[in-house]
Amino acid sequence: MTNLTTSEALAKAIQAMTDTENPSLFDVTIICTTDDHQADYWMKRLSEGICKAPASTSFSSSSSSTKNSIFPLVLAVSEDWADGGAGNGLGTLYAFEKACRVAHEKFNSLNLKQELMQHNVSAALFHTAGKGTRLAPLPASENNNKPGVKLPVCHQLSDGTYSPITVLEAVVKQSGIYAPSRKGRLSVFWGDQIFVPSAPFQYIPTHHADIMCTLLGNKAPTEEEWVEKGLDKYGVIAVSNGPGRDAAQVEKVDHATATKMLKVLGDIGAVGPSLGSFSVSAPLLEALCNEFSEELGKKEGKLDTDPHFWMPLTLPEEDYIQLMDQKGVLSEESRAHHVRMAKMKKEFEQRGHLKNMGLFGAVDVGNNACWWDYGQLKLYSSNNHKFLDTDENSDLLRKFFGVTDHHMNTLLGEGCKVDEKSYLSMCKVVSGNIQESVMAGVEAIDVNADGAIIVNCTARKIVAGKNSILYNLIDDSEEGIVAASGDVIVSVTDESGEMMELRSKHSICGGKAWKEKVAGNHMSFEEVMLKNIGANVSKIESKRQELYKRTSSSFGQN
Repeated sequence: MTNLTTSEALAKAIQAMTDTENPSLFDVTIICTTDDHQADYWMKRLSEGICKAPASTSFSSSSSSTKNSIFPLVLAVSEDWADGGAGNGLGTLYAFEKACRVAHEKFNSLNLKQELMQHNVSAALFHTAGKGTRLAPLPASENNNKPGVKLPVCHQLSDGTYSPITVLEAVVKQSGIYAPSRKGRLSVFWGDQIFVPSAPFQYIPTHHADIMCTLLGNKAPTEEEWVEKGLDKYGVIAVSNGPGRDAAQVEKVDHATATKMLKVLGDIGAVGPSLGSFSVSAPLLEALCNEFSEELGKKEGKLDTDPHFWMPLTLPEEDYIQLMDQKGVLSEESRAHHVRMAKMKKEFEQRGHLKNMGLFGAVDVGNNACWWDYGQLKLYSSNNHKFLDTDENSDLLRKFFGVTDHHMNTLLGEGCKVDEKSYLSMCKVVSGNIQESVMAGVEAIDVNADGAIIVNCTARKIVAGKNSILYNLIDDSEEGIVAASGDVIVSVTDESGEMMELRSKHSICGGKAWKEKVAGNHMSFEEVMLKNIGANVSKIESKRQELYKRTSSSFGQN
């Protein structure tokens, strides 16, 4: 694959992601959610959908035959930590240990730790907990189930019906291409980014921890290149030129500081921004869980992987203290943590784990990788509008989501005019005029849309202007739904079926306006989030589907 052109490499990755007969899936998929209702929702939805192996496919581990039949399996757990969260470091360890208990209880006393240690299975953990402030108001419409935000393209569910695919389902589908290379490892991904690597995705791990990054060239950048690439604004991974290809991490430092700190690697071969996603071997995972067993038991503390795992494990003590000082952390605290991690590292080495593998390495995704980020409202809009474009990136996007026609599972009346650019998935529209829009799961008598994104909506009439987003709306009024240019309108449904409209604007950042009442709303995004806490998302989704069917059938257009 190293001899492939960028286009060929991207196409090969897409082919692996979309192979329905032999899907690339992790043996074990762990979802870390906000609460138990969300955990139940994802365990069912993924087990019956994206993570369900085709009948013709044989997934197996080298353990007993009775256990073979349970793979691939889904383990969803909630992060029931103290206020402020565990951070993605402790959060990863806590979710893994909790998932191990669920596996033992629900799947024939499965010992997941043992299966990983014996290289029988691959496992992936997806972090989805969080408020989703920058994506507001869409997560509110999913009752705080942020990874359940839908995209304007449908996929087939296990019961044969079609539904808009969620962001998390798309991420799980994409990340599976790394599964065959990671038996005996836990991979960790974030639940709102999809990427298609232009570098090889099949590899043999050489380090107990490897982190994904975009390596820029095959030599260390000059001071001018460092600034030009904006490396002073990111967490940066540097890889040694030595035979071991060991790596180290620094964060938001200038070229001179980075050069000084990275001397520990010797001759630097390449650097690039970190993506945050990583994988760890079973022995290192065990060592980390043991080291932080007290915090995990008490559900106390907040540690992230970059500043609290990777940097103290790869940087000299004084350099680490200097970096943490930039974050406002007292030197005494940083020194104590570095000493702690150095002790763990030494014990890990004494047990012989570093004889055949390095400690920390890099996995390059290629500097021509494709990225589709759905973590912000503007990015949700721009990346979904890519369906309309004709460049290579957009072609790959459509191939990834299985979009093979402008109208898929869609019924249009003779009075409905649709331009050649729009994409409609699972829609029923009698009349109207649809231009440069992306729609999924829409049923209406009349739709006039120009440059809009409409997902899971039903109404007699829909009018949607440029850059507007309509989401989860159910309207039986005569006037229907009207969205001006840049309007974002969603519906928030509770367990009783009562619906509340929530609005925003394409120009409003939910993170900045989180506590404000914007666009005429009676509640702030934060207040809606608090009202949604503990919502039974499975029950609400069933209720929403019931209301949708009842309302759409009342129009009599079918």
